[in-house]
Amino acid sequence: MSKILVTGGAGFIGSHVTEELVARGHQVMVLDDLSGGFVENVVDGAEFVQGSINNVELVNVLFDTEQFDVVYHLAAYAAEGLSHFIKRFNYNNNLIGSVNLINAAVRNEVNCFVFTSSIAVYGASPQLPMTEATPPHPEDSYGIAKLAVEQELMACRQMFGLNYILFRPHNVYGERQNIGDKYRNVVGIFMNQILQGKPMTVFGDGTQQRAFSYIGDVAPILADAIEVPAAYNQIFNIGADQPYSVNELAEAVARAMGVAPHVAHLPARNEVQNAYSSHDKVRRVFGARKLTTLDEGLARMARWVRQHGARSSQMFENIEITKNFPQAWREEQFAALAH
Repeated sequence: MSKILVTGGAGFIGSHVTEELVARGHQVMVLDDLSGGFVENVVDGAEFVQGSINNVELVNVLFDTEQFDVVYHLAAYAAEGLSHFIKRFNYNNNLIGSVNLINAAVRNEVNCFVFTSSIAVYGASPQLPMTEATPPHPEDSYGIAKLAVEQELMACRQMFGLNYILFRPHNVYGERQNIGDKYRNVVGIFMNQILQGKPMTVFGDGTQQRAFSYIGDVAPILADAIEVPAAYNQIFNIGADQPYSVNELAEAVARAMGVAPHVAHLPARNEVQNAYSSHDKVRRVFGARKLTTLDEGLARMARWVRQHGARSSQMFENIEITKNFPQAWREEQFAALAH
């Protein structure tokens, strides 16, 4: 079995992928700075190192000492809408931090670098559902950073022979999600608002469409990938097939939480209206697998959320650009500062 580094392994997707890798008998080390994850998410059987991918010295020491066979890079700050206003933070964490890992992987002859990108790389595509052949035109700083890492890994394959596997997941939800982050993960935001007796807040009219992907359908494929030769040096969309409007999602979340839907519409923000992808390629390579329905996945997450309770919304303190910053976020910033 392989010796594997999982960055972000104390976070949501990372902890589930780590659990799958440990179950397959791999030796796994988790590197996480706990900026969005929790120590309790680190699964039994994995070694945990608290630290940042931006700490070049730490990254180099780990790679030189451990001699990893595989890297799973899942550490990121995945707030697409917020990324416009935190560009330096976004690129330092999502691009420069990734390059630190890629450099170390090349120098230490890592066999394969598995990277979770995002369908944010596509932007507002006229082609729906989006396929891996859809030209990428990211419209936010988060998507730009993800695409840059993809291109860097392709260049390293050509120059240094570093194998990669790129996954573009979208709107993943489920147990262990950080529901206290109000800037990302709409399912978690909705459930946290319900637990606090607040209305679910929707930007715009709520007709924007997304497909919402249950973590139990995503993590096993990521963990299997390194054992599938046909997956090497390929890009895969991964997630749910069926798109729903945000209004429909709010109704489904309310059902799962056992409450009547109560929605407050906020002024629209600048975001892609409709974004969902085709998964024909991942099915061809990994085989057809039964997908969890939205109601079933939300019910599972709701049980976990009720057991763990509401979490305080986290304020992002270092907004770099305030021009066109959404009014709802601005008001919450002022309210937090007042306290």
